[in-house]
Amino acid sequence: MARLNYIQEAQHPELAELIATLRGARGGRLLNLYRLLLLSPSVARSWLEHVSAVRWKTDLDGATRELAIIRVGHLNGAAYVLAQHVPSLAEQAGLTAEHTDALADEAWQTSPVFSQAQRAVLAYTDAMTRQVAVPDMVFDALRGHFSERQILELTVLIATYNMHTRVLRALEVDLES
Repeated sequence: MARLNYIQEAQHPELAELIATLRGARGGRLLNLYRLLLLSPSVARSWLEHVSAVRWKTDLDGATRELAIIRVGHLNGAAYVLAQHVPSLAEQAGLTAEHTDALADEAWQTSPVFSQAQRAVLAYTDAMTRQVAVPDMVFDALRGHFSERQILELTVLIATYNMHTRVLRALEVDLES
C-alpha cells in the first residue's frame, strides 16, 4: 500500500485536463505513480514532460534507453519500473529475454549478448547508480560509441530513472493490478 493517498479522479474535477494529458501519454491509463504525483499537479506535469523528453526525444536508440532503465530498476529494486519495461518496452526496443535476464545481476559483464557499446552503457549506469562519481575509464569507454549529445542524454536518462526509482520505492507506489 502506498504511503500517500492516490488522487481519486471523481473527487478532483479541476484536474480533468491534466489527467487527460497523463492518460494520453500513457496509453489511456492513469498509472499509480501519476495518481500520487497529482497531489502536486505542477510536479505531475513536469515529471511527465521530463520523462517523455528523456525517453522519446533523444538521439539514443531504444535498446540503449531500455538497457539503462532496466538496469537502474534492478539496481534500485524497483519492481514498478521493471513491470512497466519488461518485457513489453524491452522487446519493442529489440531486447530479448536473454538481455533482460542478464541485467538482473552482474551477468551482463560476461554475457555474449551485449555489444561493447552496450557494455559501456551498463558500466556507466552501474557507476552512476552505485557511486554517483564515474571513474574516467568508465566514462571514456562511452566516447568510442556515442556522441557528446548522446552521452549527455544517456547521463540525464540514468539520473532521471534513479530519481524515478527512488520516488517509487520511498513512497511504496503499488504496481497496477
